[in-house]
Amino acid sequence: MPASGGRHRLSRRTKIATAALGLAIAGGALAVATTFGDPGAANAASGGQAAAGQITCPDVASKLPAIPAQAQAEVTRNLDLLNTQISEAGNRLRTTVGQGGPNFVQNAILGPLADKRKSTIDRIAISIGRRAEKPQGLDGLATCSVGGTAAAPAPAQGTGNGGQNGNAGNNGNAGRNGNTGNTGNAGVGQISCPDVAGKLPAIPAQAQAEVQRNLELLNTQISEADNRLRTTVGQGGPNFVQNAILGPLEDKRVATINRIATAIGRTAAKPQGLDALAPCSR
Repeated sequence: MPASGGRHRLSRRTKIATAALGLAIAGGALAVATTFGDPGAANAASGGQAAAGQITCPDVASKLPAIPAQAQAEVTRNLDLLNTQISEAGNRLRTTVGQGGPNFVQNAILGPLADKRKSTIDRIAISIGRRAEKPQGLDGLATCSVGGTAAAPAPAQGTGNGGQNGNAGNNGNAGRNGNTGNTGNAGVGQISCPDVAGKLPAIPAQAQAEVQRNLELLNTQISEADNRLRTTVGQGGPNFVQNAILGPLEDKRVATINRIATAIGRTAAKPQGLDALAPCSR
């Protein structure tokens, strides 16, 4: 047999094997995406892992009627978006274990997720309704829940520090309670602020987006002040930190917290006394 023929056959075998490997990898990726997506269908594949603190949402795809061909692309795009929203919320749930007060998960994770899902599900229904009968009652699929105990507050949380004790391990918590891993670290130059999200009442759906925006702004404010504290060590006199960092931070927090209270107060009882959560300490 000529050497060139052997090389040709080897080349064909190599291509076939490579293609098969590619299909196997793609199949594996599809399986992962399916089990992580809209969990109504994925829960069976997850082996009951909601008990480990996962976000569980009602299945949407299986509740849809026949989808007109003209709407398929848009519906698929929005179903994929539902998967992404669940993934992002699940990640946030895992990375904020122990943060905030008893309402933190509802106010900062589940509430915003329900709002996003409602908008996405509405787009799905509208898309179908342009070419066929618009499906009704899908809004009931927007609300998700947390299963298991992984997202439960840390044992010492909420004792004496506005929900801040017990958060020493929460690296990255320059968030609602300002605890960038700084329980016990205030003496080495970290900003520590009272928790806000955990002190809020139930947030009306109409206010969720604005409240979430301002809670995130509180995070940014703490992060910026903390960065300035680190980069100005040794500067100014004895009142430098209070006058140049903590005082301006408090003013920003007062304004932001007031916007949160006002947003809630438009459609429910306006929460009182939140101004007391504005001052931070070093």
